[in-house]
Amino acid sequence: MIKRRELAIATLTAWTVLAGLAPDARAAQCGNGPGGFEAWKREFAAEAQAKGVGGAGIAALQQTNYASATIAADRSLRSFKLSLDQFMVKRGAAAIVARGRSMRQKNAALFASIEQRYGVPAGPLIAIWGMETGFGSQRGNQNMLSSIATLAYDCRRPEYFTDQLYAALKLIDRGTLSGSQRGSMHGEIGQTQFLPKTMLEYGVGNLESSSGALSSTANFLKAHGWRAGAGYQPGEPNFAAIEAWNAATVYQRSIAIMGKQIDGGG
Repeated sequence: MIKRRELAIATLTAWTVLAGLAPDARAAQCGNGPGGFEAWKREFAAEAQAKGVGGAGIAALQQTNYASATIAADRSLRSFKLSLDQFMVKRGAAAIVARGRSMRQKNAALFASIEQRYGVPAGPLIAIWGMETGFGSQRGNQNMLSSIATLAYDCRRPEYFTDQLYAALKLIDRGTLSGSQRGSMHGEIGQTQFLPKTMLEYGVGNLESSSGALSSTANFLKAHGWRAGAGYQPGEPNFAAIEAWNAATVYQRSIAIMGKQIDGGG
C-alpha cells in the first residue's frame, strides 16, 4: 500500500523510483490544486504513450478526475504520531486478534497451504489483513486511477506516484485492472491494500479475494527476506520483512504483537 515503507500509511512499501517525466511536466505537477490537472494529464498521456503505454491505459488515464478527497486525506495523516499503545487501541487490536483467531481456524487449509509455499505463518498475515481492511470489509470506494494520477500530479511525492501510475496503466493494458477499479484514498486495492507496483511485482491471483490477497502478502514478505520457521518479533530475522511492509514503527510492532497473539503465542 513499493516497498510500502516509503508511503508509510496503512498501503504498502519502498521502491526505487522511476521518474519518467520531463521538466515541463514536473513543473505542471506542482501547480497546486485542480486547475492544472487536465493540462498535466495531456502531457503525461503523450509521454506515457511514447514509453509504450497502450490504448487501454491511455483511454483510462483520460477519464480520470482530480481527486480532492485523496489530497485532503494525504494532508491529514496523523495515526503514526501515536504511541504504540494508543495506535493499537485506535486500530482495534483486541478485536482484530479475537476475530483473527477465528479466521485462522475457519481458513486453516488456506493458511497451511500458504505457509507451505511461502514459509509465512497465519498470524502476521491475519494481522495485516485485519489492520488493512478489517478482513476485507473496508477496501475503499475511490477511483483508484484518479487517486494515483492526482498524487502523481501533486507536488508532494510526484516521483513515487508517477511510478505507481505507470504500473497501474500497465496493469490496465494487460486487462488485470480496469479504469473503474475502486480502492482506498491513495489508490490501494484489494483485501490487503496493494498499490499497483506492488501488485505488478508480487501479486498472486485476485487481490479482491482473501486467498489472492493473503498469498500475495506472503509472497511480498518472502521476497523481502522472510525465512520459514524464524521469529518475527523485533530483533528476530523476519521482523525486517515486516518493516518492508510499512515504514511506521508502531504499525510494524502492532503486526508482530497481534500476529504472535493470533498464532497462539500470548
